Amino acid sequence: MTDLVPLRRNARFQLLWAGSAVSALGSELTRLAMPLLVLALTGSPGSAGLVAGARTVGFLAVQLPAGVWVDRWDRRRTLITAQGLQTVVSALLTVLVVTGRAQVWQFVTLAVLDGLCAAFTGPARDTAIRGVVPPEQLHSAYAQEEARTHAAGLLGPPLGGLLYGLGRAVPFVADTVTFLAATLCYVGAKVPRRPADEPRAPVPEDGGKRPRGMRREATEAVAWLWRRPGLREVTAAVMVLNLLGGAFLIPLIVLVGERGGDARVTGTVLAGLGAGGLAGALLSGRVSRLLPPGRLLPAVVAVFGAALAATALPWGTWWPMIPLVLVTLSTPALNVVMNVVVARLVPEAMLGRMGAVLSMGGTALKPLGPVLGGALAAALGGAGALVALGGLLGLTAAVAGLSPELRRFTGEAPAAGDDEAGSRPVPEPG
Repeated sequence: MTDLVPLRRNARFQLLWAGSAVSALGSELTRLAMPLLVLALTGSPGSAGLVAGARTVGFLAVQLPAGVWVDRWDRRRTLITAQGLQTVVSALLTVLVVTGRAQVWQFVTLAVLDGLCAAFTGPARDTAIRGVVPPEQLHSAYAQEEARTHAAGLLGPPLGGLLYGLGRAVPFVADTVTFLAATLCYVGAKVPRRPADEPRAPVPEDGGKRPRGMRREATEAVAWLWRRPGLREVTAAVMVLNLLGGAFLIPLIVLVGERGGDARVTGTVLAGLGAGGLAGALLSGRVSRLLPPGRLLPAVVAVFGAALAATALPWGTWWPMIPLVLVTLSTPALNVVMNVVVARLVPEAMLGRMGAVLSMGGTALKPLGPVLGGALAAALGGAGALVALGGLLGLTAAVAGLSPELRRFTGEAPAAGDDEAGSRPVPEPG
């Protein structure tokens, strides 16, 4: 179409993106501040890992039903409500920190509640992107989304360390403000309420059951994924990647502390993740054209593992920042490519469920990551834990590279008329 509006002038997408950006920045502030606070209160890396993993437990507990509900409910209202509840949870956490009455079990409880809310905001926001962005601009939109994530990772940790140095409660106050700003942005974005091609299903007048139950709708999405060789193997590999990649934060904080670094140094070192990710997002278009998704995945995991092990080299307090840049330099291309593949293949009316299934499959082991990292750091020290995690990632890359399904996976839709084509809903069983 010749009258296609440039993405930069798509006000609804840009408001949606701005809300995600400020929310991600606030989350990055507390991503560092929370383990620092728990370590200060308890002196236990294991407790810090437990609190970090609790949010993922809450997220996974309702992720699949949340995806089904996002497809059923008013998506605009769901997104705004879930983000608003995250604001309330963050405000409660801030009050506990300000009053000095915070305990580990309270951190765990609020982290679980935040994860429950995030289980709804994620799929609702993902479906909103497809609702407000034309198919021709999806790659650019997801590249901008990826840049947002890594820009927050670049600015958040050093800013979080700086704010934590001003006062333990300051990062949590800032996080609450960012959640509130995100809620207002989502209100202004006016995202579509329902899929464009699916009207709201009427409730039977006789009070009977709905035509399809939640279990059937969830099973439909799982069956869709299972019938896609390559995509299911990507999901399995990402599951291991998220377990091991999610385990390195606590050992890295311990490593910098062992070398004499304070909260500000730790935050600056972690900014390497954001710097690499931001550069990777800008280069994602070029990198994604070098290899198909099935071959790109093992390469990304191998680079991740090698760079993570390299952080343990005994070259000073600031050295880990350099390999951390490499950790996230290659991952944005994979993220952008897979987001575009899913957005193009999955029927719009199934986006919420499918997003939940893919995310749940990829993050099923993620709650164990911080716990594993804390346990390894306690047993081996920061450097030993990072070397062990890097070695396990290298092994994962080798196994993934041997998979014939992954080697053949291009992310392209099957030919029209093929029963495996993702351009229409999966037929209901029976």
